[in-house]
Amino acid sequence: MSNNKKMFETFVSRMKIYLMIIFILLVIICINNRDLIIPSIITYLVIIGYTYFTNNKRKNEISERLQDLTLTVDTAAKSTLINSPLPLIILETDGNIIWRSSKFVTEFANIDINNYINDLIIETKKEIEERKEEQKIKTIKREMQIGTKAYQILGEFVKAKNNLKKKKSEYMLIIYFMDQTENIKLQNECNNSKPCVGIISIDNYDETMQRIQTEKRPEVIAQIEKNIYEWTGETNGIIIKPERDTYVCLFEKRYLERIKENKFSILDSIKELGNKEKIQLTLSIAISDEGVTNKEKYKNALETMDVILGRGGDQAAIRQNGKYQFFGGRVEEVEKRTKVKARVVAHALEKLIREAENVVIMGHANPDIDAVGSALGIYRIATALRKRANVVTNREAPAIKSFIDELSKEEQYANVVISKEEGEAITTENTLVVLVDTHKKNYVEEPEILNKTTRVVVIDHHRRSTDYVDNAILTFQEVYASSAAELVTELIQYVEEGIELNMLEAEGLYAGIMVDTKNFTFKTGVRTFEAAAYLRKYGVDIIKIKKWFQSDLEGYNKIADIVKNAEVIKNTIAVSIYGGQDKEVNLICAKAADELLTIGNITASFVMGLAGDKVMISGRSIGDINVQLILEKLGGGGHINLAGAQIEGVSVEEVKAQLVDIINEYFDEENK
Repeated sequence: MSNNKKMFETFVSRMKIYLMIIFILLVIICINNRDLIIPSIITYLVIIGYTYFTNNKRKNEISERLQDLTLTVDTAAKSTLINSPLPLIILETDGNIIWRSSKFVTEFANIDINNYINDLIIETKKEIEERKEEQKIKTIKREMQIGTKAYQILGEFVKAKNNLKKKKSEYMLIIYFMDQTENIKLQNECNNSKPCVGIISIDNYDETMQRIQTEKRPEVIAQIEKNIYEWTGETNGIIIKPERDTYVCLFEKRYLERIKENKFSILDSIKELGNKEKIQLTLSIAISDEGVTNKEKYKNALETMDVILGRGGDQAAIRQNGKYQFFGGRVEEVEKRTKVKARVVAHALEKLIREAENVVIMGHANPDIDAVGSALGIYRIATALRKRANVVTNREAPAIKSFIDELSKEEQYANVVISKEEGEAITTENTLVVLVDTHKKNYVEEPEILNKTTRVVVIDHHRRSTDYVDNAILTFQEVYASSAAELVTELIQYVEEGIELNMLEAEGLYAGIMVDTKNFTFKTGVRTFEAAAYLRKYGVDIIKIKKWFQSDLEGYNKIADIVKNAEVIKNTIAVSIYGGQDKEVNLICAKAADELLTIGNITASFVMGLAGDKVMISGRSIGDINVQLILEKLGGGGHINLAGAQIEGVSVEEVKAQLVDIINEYFDEENK
């Protein structure tokens, strides 16, 4: 219609131009010959009359055409609305339905559609209110489940004729209901049929087989494989065995939820088999559905397996959408008796130090004696290789203050321990950064130092978390070890350049082992005592070490109050809050958690306190309960019997409530 109108207007404009041209020509003719003036006037009047007549006739023809076209379009529009293949309604913005299509009536004949319409109106009004400062909303789009079907709701606001007497709404809403049920089913089927890649590994295969009598090994291996193949068979997947202790399986994603619900029952089946043979037999399982190709999914599964093994094995993990979900991991790690890896890492570390311009050593935030003692051990290795080395740490940390005071008395350590700012200033691309007693990016003493170099070494004994340093060129992470000091002591013994420790360095390493094992009570193995024996040869003064960590009477009274106010959950878990606010919150909470374990029937303890705007939690266990799994859900980590967490932005009471809920979940899962 608009095109026809434009054509008419264009035609009229052109006629005016033509008449003007004719008028000018007639004037020129009359100037040259005055006898033609009257004939020219008559001629021009005739032309104007004819033009007027022609324009009126043309205008009437266009008007009739426009009217016919309008009637045709209105008829087509009405016919389209009435016979719409989609369910369609027209309603006012207050929810009053003005008109329904026949398809709408038949589609929702057995459903009370009014409730769904009301919900839709409420959501639409809420969206309009939230966006009232923006341009007025003209369309809406929703996904809605109506009965057993899924619909996509498409709506459009149209201007309505305002009837003041009846006070009708200014706008009407035309809504189309598009059935997406089959599309969603196809999408789900396509998604469910995508492959997942899983890797199954037998933990400590060589050492486990050595503990089994030679004639029984084939039988045990056959039983293990039978369990693995049966478990994989439940997913209708395929499985191959690329190595004697590793299996790779491929199955459809539709079975992933079933595996989660069963919580990897194969883990318990393999443990039961190990119990029959009187050995500790466990599996590690990594599954990933991340990646476009199967190759990418396999690569992600391998990375997930690295995380699992870094956490001590005996567990399963599923990697989805960049997140990890862990199952199992409730038994103590098995100590590896061979020291081959320690020797290999020592030689690799020696080579990296020789190639570096200088060495910067860091522990974790709120450092303890294990972090500082380990750092001094690496410092001694670097200086023996004639490289400049510095330890970045917080000198005022309560847990190490006594040791730092002792260290400051020695002139040779005057410029060794430096601040975060100094550490960042001396770090270059050619600097080797060695992290000790931590592997978490956000838990190091100064994260910015990691961004200034690509040469990073990690030496840690904690179970691997998901935010680990992923660009390390050398990692020595053994979760069976009692402490980072134990690992560093082993490295010192295998460096080709003979290392002679100073007394204070040996005492720092020994103190790290002693504190992390609670005076050689927890998490000690053969290699722990071998490392301690090596350090004792330097004449370590144990009494002096004990004095470093003695509590004064005021501190002891604080610990006594925490123990006194402890709440016992599930008859075996003690939870308490430290109400004070001072620099030693972390240390007091840790000591109080240790003290609670000395009470009969208490198998685990959690003590929390407020340090600035952070809630610090110390978790301890005698081994029956995995405090690491519990505190991981609060963003923390650690070991089965020693873990911690830091939470910002919430109160201590809120953290306690969250902790109690997680403990209850832990026991619920344990009882399933």
